[in-house]
Amino acid sequence: MQTFPPAMPLFDAVQHLEDGNPTVNQYLANVTLRRVHDAAFVYELAVDWLLEQRHSENNFKTYRSELTTFLFWAFEIEEVSVADITRRALSRYIEFCLKPPQTLIAYRNVAQFVLSKEIAERVPNPIWRPFLGKKREGIELPYTISDKALKIKLSILSSFYSFLINEEYTERNPAMALMNNGRFKSLSQNLKMTNDDESVKAFTELQWSYVVSTAQRLADESPEQHERTLFLISLMYACYLRISEVAARPGFSPVMGQFRRDSKTGVWGFYLPLSKGGKKRTVAVSNQLLESLKRYRTHLGIRPLPVPSEDTPLFIRHQAAGRGRDAGLVNANLGIRQIRESIDRVIQQAADNAEQDGFHQDAQEMRQMTPHSIRHTGISHDINLNNRPLSHVQADAGHDSIDTTSQYLHTTRVERHESAAHKPLDHLAISYRRNAPESEDR
Repeated sequence: MQTFPPAMPLFDAVQHLEDGNPTVNQYLANVTLRRVHDAAFVYELAVDWLLEQRHSENNFKTYRSELTTFLFWAFEIEEVSVADITRRALSRYIEFCLKPPQTLIAYRNVAQFVLSKEIAERVPNPIWRPFLGKKREGIELPYTISDKALKIKLSILSSFYSFLINEEYTERNPAMALMNNGRFKSLSQNLKMTNDDESVKAFTELQWSYVVSTAQRLADESPEQHERTLFLISLMYACYLRISEVAARPGFSPVMGQFRRDSKTGVWGFYLPLSKGGKKRTVAVSNQLLESLKRYRTHLGIRPLPVPSEDTPLFIRHQAAGRGRDAGLVNANLGIRQIRESIDRVIQQAADNAEQDGFHQDAQEMRQMTPHSIRHTGISHDINLNNRPLSHVQADAGHDSIDTTSQYLHTTRVERHESAAHKPLDHLAISYRRNAPESEDR
């Protein structure tokens, strides 16, 4: 019988992280259903953030350890969503780290996951603990942690929250707020919030053209494999969706019937029954996306447009699932990992194509993009290229505030100067001069 440590490790070594872990998945499903409604979603975001550190082994290990401890505290001790953690709540986390329960302290460093010979899978190491104590002459010393170590913890969490802000999961950074006050204030002088200093990660027009053309070519060359890919890319961009909004997860399985035609206006929308924060919304569907939907459904051998309440899965698997609740089902929906991998492959291939055409800098930037960058791109393009009203984009994006949507307005210093260069100080005077009759002396 498998035994578990008192705190569940969540993130395997970098070479195994993207493979997923059945034990961790089951744990997250239980937490999501019983205690923290968005635990699985937060985990997926955390994995994305950690994967950005894959090229620095030390950073990856340090960030992984801190996230594991922090999420254990949030899910098991506070039983609260990461988005709902305030500066005051984070102070309780610091107190928890200062005096952790003895059951969570180990006195030798061990791997978080080990290979089980019985089931031939990697499983949580039962002797692993999130806190590491010290020994002297074989005697276990009382656990202590320095202010410097606490500052590093807050710095890591501040970076993580900045990532979450950029991914539109939350609008506040409690770690930064805590560092701006009290005993950790000195550290904040050397830190910068990512969301303040970095632009939104969106594809340029050229880069996005490479992504779309790559998906199009893949679908033309291998329709059985990539018609689904083309429709996925089109839907994510046109409706600026998050992966969690189109992926199957406990309690939610997206269907074609979410495309709905308003009986009064005749316009189509894509209905999202569950989004960030438990909200519902309907996203306006463009004519081109409707044509993409028709193409994909025709490929599947079903009528071009869905009927009301149609329960055909939104994304049908090419092969039957090997395990889990959908084992043996060919038409089961795709999960978050499968969708992310499918999009990542298109982005990387598009970057290769751009590099072959001589766009080396663009290719390098494209390789840093994530599937969530497609959402940013759709919003940015709608505002800056399609000139859609901010209020319309805000509603389709599901933003709580128009200020969030306004962050996608792209203006440079040169553009601001040009737009300001000829603005008048007195509009009425200019209007009078334009309309006044010419002087008789002239």
